[in-house]
Amino acid sequence: MGIISMKNKNIGYLVKEGIRGIFLHGFMSFAAICVTVACLIIVGSFSLIMQNLNHMVLELEQQNQVLVYIDESYTEAEAKSVGSEINLIPNVSKAEFVSKEQALSNFVEEQEDPTMFAGLASDTLRHRFVVTLQNSEQMEKTVKDLEAIQGVSKVNAHLEIANGFTTIRNVLQLVSTAIIVVLLVVSLFIIANTVKLSLYDRKDEIAIMKMVGATNGFIRVPFVIQGAIIGVVSAAVAFFIEWGLYDALIVKIAQIDTLQLFTFMPFGDVLGVMVAVYAAAGLFVGIFGSLMSIRKFLDV
Repeated sequence: MGIISMKNKNIGYLVKEGIRGIFLHGFMSFAAICVTVACLIIVGSFSLIMQNLNHMVLELEQQNQVLVYIDESYTEAEAKSVGSEINLIPNVSKAEFVSKEQALSNFVEEQEDPTMFAGLASDTLRHRFVVTLQNSEQMEKTVKDLEAIQGVSKVNAHLEIANGFTTIRNVLQLVSTAIIVVLLVVSLFIIANTVKLSLYDRKDEIAIMKMVGATNGFIRVPFVIQGAIIGVVSAAVAFFIEWGLYDALIVKIAQIDTLQLFTFMPFGDVLGVMVAVYAAAGLFVGIFGSLMSIRKFLDV
């Protein structure tokens, strides 16, 4: 019981010293929290951008369709039989058969004045399949596989649009990752400098503690706690600010007709991911920022 009591006292002392370090330089701690909050909001914003971009890509892929036209000499039964080969292609999600008659009916219904095409014969069109792909990045290869099937006359696919969207996504992922890394490094140095001020004030105390036999770990813990508290508080503040700004932005976007093409995820759908992002980022910059600054002071 005595050992447990001693451990509890040590833990209480270390936590109290960590908190005291924050208030020892209150203004600097407050400034560190403010700047770290700003950095984490930007980190969170780019994380949200990536979440929404991936969501949009998935939605695009669900609507990612190509038209496969069947040889005009094929009967309807022969044309339908081609569908079994189309479905064997790995990147094909589904293949929906559309007869000449149905294609003509769909075409006429889409026109502003359907009566203009009243006498049009269905034989002017071809049987076709509306093929939905699983992955737009593999569209070019899939088109070649479709064209190689016997009975397929032509494949109509928007390769330029699919490739362009994939390129934009990859570039944004690269830029977002770079910005997130830079901002995390900036936050590390901000917290490291804050903890360093506490270390300067207490360097004599640290030297005495080492002379009486205190371990490096015992000396280090209060400063790690100090950095972790700053990081966690910054992450919590940044998280709730981000939540409010995001919801306000979604409402604003919903009022702009030109942006209706973009579908943004409700914050509730990414709540778990964002909590993890902010918690991990806050603890990372807090703990490692402290460890960066304390290392040389333990060599006294």
